[in-house]
Amino acid sequence: MLMSHYDCFGLTSGRLSERRSLGHRRPVTDTLTAFASAKLNELDAKNLRRTLKPTRRIDGVWVERGGRRLISFSCNDYLNLTHHPAVKAAAAAAIETHGAGSGASRLITGENPLFSELEARLARLKGYEAACVFGSGYLANAGIIPTFTGPGDLVLVDELAHACIWAGATLSGAQVAQFRHNDMDDLGQRLIAGRTSARRILVATDGVFSMDGDLAPLGEISRLCRANDAWLLVDDAHGLGVVGGGVGSAKLFPDARVDLAMGTFSKSLGGYGAYVCASGPVIDFIKTRTRTVVYTTGLPPANAAAALAALVVIEAEPDRVARPLRNARRLTDALSLPQAQSAVVPILLGEAQTALAAAQDLEDKGLLAVPIRPPTVPAGTARLRLAFSAGHTDEMIDRLVEAVRPWLRR
Repeated sequence: MLMSHYDCFGLTSGRLSERRSLGHRRPVTDTLTAFASAKLNELDAKNLRRTLKPTRRIDGVWVERGGRRLISFSCNDYLNLTHHPAVKAAAAAAIETHGAGSGASRLITGENPLFSELEARLARLKGYEAACVFGSGYLANAGIIPTFTGPGDLVLVDELAHACIWAGATLSGAQVAQFRHNDMDDLGQRLIAGRTSARRILVATDGVFSMDGDLAPLGEISRLCRANDAWLLVDDAHGLGVVGGGVGSAKLFPDARVDLAMGTFSKSLGGYGAYVCASGPVIDFIKTRTRTVVYTTGLPPANAAAALAALVVIEAEPDRVARPLRNARRLTDALSLPQAQSAVVPILLGEAQTALAAAQDLEDKGLLAVPIRPPTVPAGTARLRLAFSAGHTDEMIDRLVEAVRPWLRR
């Protein structure tokens, strides 16, 4: 007599009923839950636990949290395009025409015409032959780097580069080494040393560093790469639409040759998704071999349509593009800080507990400035990360100046 599926695992019908009645719940003392609880307790003790706080974005500047309206300085919607009528209308029209989702990988379900239109527009804007759209910036870097590097290769990463660059470098299986932040002597020495041992070398860096707001010296990095036969990948997520006349690193450093120019739609374009621009053959190879293109569902059509509409706004409104940097510099000038190079200004406070206290003080004053703590930033450099947008008024910035000033004096 054949045993049932459950009998073969030693489960009688009675025991099966008992398991069903318990909903297959494990006791709270199981090892996974115990591990997680212990780690959370450690984070609590160091003021490093993160929690999600329900927050409703009312428009590009104002948010509602805990029943209060706050002026947000903690959003990457630098040009306030998330709520722009043309961007929202484009997204709504795309849903009506194409539906809410892509259905499958672009290689499986077929190419939505919005994607090819968006890729052509991005390539023209950035001055490249072609582009490829991704579901997110993290997916882009996690997929691009392993596509072009592997065992026997070397990936050199700026020590403050975004986590997704480090993830992609690790996934590649190549040797991974960091170079000191924006230190061209260190990078040059590592490139020279790498030429003798590595088959191929890729240098990866942010264009605008998301936690410090400073810029990579792309002209110098590019020259070092060319001199040492290395490829250069630049993550321009926080530069597009804000730095370099609205285009980003391509205009800011016209003498730089960036082999893989990556960026996102989730900051200044106000939507979601990412792209990389490169030569035609490089993009063709990405579309046929990059795992985060081949094995993931395509970007929803509404996001592609929103990005297209946002690019039109960027090219048509140069004053909007100029305002985030101008607003950031109003604060740095008032507080005698180094002049802002981008829309991001860090207020370094040191310990996590101090950053938490400062953020709460600002929130009590009607200002949202989220504290950034390790491991997002190095130990001892917890901070308020201030992000400025086109919609911030002088009065709002002056309020922020007065709220931040006492914390700088400490």
